Amino acid sequence: MSDPVLVTGAAGFIGFHTTLRLLQRGEKVIGIDNLNDYYDVSLKEARLEKLANFTDFKFIKQDIADKTGMEDLWRKHGPFKRVVHLAAQAGVRYSLQNPYAYITSNCMGHLTVLEMCRHTEGFKHLVYASSSSVYGGNTKLPFSVKDPVDNPVSLYAATKRSDELMSQAYSNLYGIQQTGLRFFTVYGPWGRPDMALFIFTKAISEGKKVPVFNNGNMKRDFTYVDDIVDGVLATLDNPPAKESVPHRVLNIGNTRSENLMDFIHIIEKEIGKKAEMDMQDMQAGDVKETYADVSETTAVSGFKPRTPITEGVPRFIAWYKDYYKV
Repeated sequence: MSDPVLVTGAAGFIGFHTTLRLLQRGEKVIGIDNLNDYYDVSLKEARLEKLANFTDFKFIKQDIADKTGMEDLWRKHGPFKRVVHLAAQAGVRYSLQNPYAYITSNCMGHLTVLEMCRHTEGFKHLVYASSSSVYGGNTKLPFSVKDPVDNPVSLYAATKRSDELMSQAYSNLYGIQQTGLRFFTVYGPWGRPDMALFIFTKAISEGKKVPVFNNGNMKRDFTYVDDIVDGVLATLDNPPAKESVPHRVLNIGNTRSENLMDFIHIIEKEIGKKAEMDMQDMQAGDVKETYADVSETTAVSGFKPRTPITEGVPRFIAWYKDYYKV
């Protein structure tokens, strides 16, 4: 029987979907999450209820930044030789309001996970969440992992880049096999209420104004959550070679940059209502366009995105209507 996989942030959006897929393929999973109230905790609890249907899943409420708690977790339920580290304080705009939460969770939390892994004999692979936000003010498209990432435009981006640098150092020092995944605008069923698709769907459904930044002149590489999980698992199963420094960073995106207004029009069509738009200026910390080059990801793992927004958005809205009884 294979060792259990540890998934941090298991009650989160991507963490839930990743855990579900691991369980469906027959893995044992220990999931941890601190269940913070950054957004509706009942949504996180509802995700965990779904996972609780699997006998090979165990949930433990745990904060990754709590060193003593993480040591206890490793002692009682580990050691964990494969870790999918998705726990983080998410959100670009919230990092302007509560910067300390980002340093605690994203930097201290990441360091704690690294320390646990490096003291685990026979450790196999740490896959961790980075973000397309590390590309910051870059204007060359599509974004390649070879591009410079030394110009963050938000603290959130700075913490994610810090994680990549810490991981690089730990692979240099201790030979830990690691992969950082730069996710591009993830959406889908069970998504986060602070994300654009959720905000737009809720506002249009309720007949409220939709906040549209930069007057709608925005483009995003919207990536469906099932494609994200395909990338996470394909990467987990293909760790970097042990020679040299076994750390790499890869993009996980949909490889197309969609106009924000096109995205909104699909939501309108699915809900059957026109959006009342509140056109606003560009927000601090935001970027105008994202677009992923995933050629290196495909080369090492076989990853290929397969879900266009014309399929993914209707799936989210079907879930939203069911979950919120709209």
